[in-house]
Amino acid sequence: MDINSIAKLAGVSRATVSRYLNDGYVSAEKRKVIARVIKETGYVPSQQAQTLRTGKTNIVGVILPKVNSHAVSRMLSGMTLEFNDAHYQTLLANTNNNKDTEVSYLQLFAEGNQVDGIILIATVLDQEHRRALDALRVPVVILGQDMEGYSSVFNDDYRSMLQLCRKVLPNSVHPAYIGVTQEDVSAGQERRRGFLDACAELGLDVPADAMGTSPFSLDGGYECAESLMARHPELDTFVCATDVIAFGALTCAREYGRRVPEDVQVTGVGDSELTRVVTPTLTSIHHHYQTSGREAAKLLIETMTSKDVVPREIRMSYGIMMRNSTR
Repeated sequence: MDINSIAKLAGVSRATVSRYLNDGYVSAEKRKVIARVIKETGYVPSQQAQTLRTGKTNIVGVILPKVNSHAVSRMLSGMTLEFNDAHYQTLLANTNNNKDTEVSYLQLFAEGNQVDGIILIATVLDQEHRRALDALRVPVVILGQDMEGYSSVFNDDYRSMLQLCRKVLPNSVHPAYIGVTQEDVSAGQERRRGFLDACAELGLDVPADAMGTSPFSLDGGYECAESLMARHPELDTFVCATDVIAFGALTCAREYGRRVPEDVQVTGVGDSELTRVVTPTLTSIHHHYQTSGREAAKLLIETMTSKDVVPREIRMSYGIMMRNSTR
């Protein structure tokens, strides 16, 4: 079954079927007939033929740090809803938080006619990334970080952490912070800056060795909390850069005989599903991950389908979810 057969069965010209398949103008009557014939025959247009004819693949590439992340899975859920509605297929590239792999995928997508656009869910961006991005011949949207010169969708990590700490730290005398690598501007630098500025506002002195760095893992949060409590037994609050790290810190505190929140408060970031089922329930920052995925997809679709589009930055809103792990 090919386009000529569809045209013959529908009683229209081959050109009319071609316009229908490429969303060109076809009268409502002929469109209805062609749609019926395609449904009855199960005809699927050749993707290779369409690519040769239009120069478009109707495929978008999504480069992501890891698939088993609450934030990333919600982002993917949002963007695939938009891409499906716009008839784009999604090609996922999982990098396992490896910067070199991210750059390699950007370089791969820059070669040939493989994708119509790219969403990069970014954690760490450096000069190698910028060179690879500058070499792209297709539109790109960066999700999770703000990078000058490129369209991006990102969380308000600084203000959200500042507001959380303004609510929690008035009940604290000796707070500690468990962050992530400072190479990550959003989750690393901005969240840490929000914590420190809130402490300065409240007149709280935080020793340098009361601030730890953890991998994005429960074990990392546990081990970092253990080290911080060994150095500072007086600690009464753990402000954590992610929910997963907070789960580790909460577990460690309780195993060392600290009551949460009576002796030690614990906070996270992300408002994942587990925050509402752990004991005690975890105070956290709600970021609109699924909505940010949808916004990134809309932005990319707009860029792919328009000629004159300037880079846009979308800063997402947030919510502070106060629960039982804080006083």
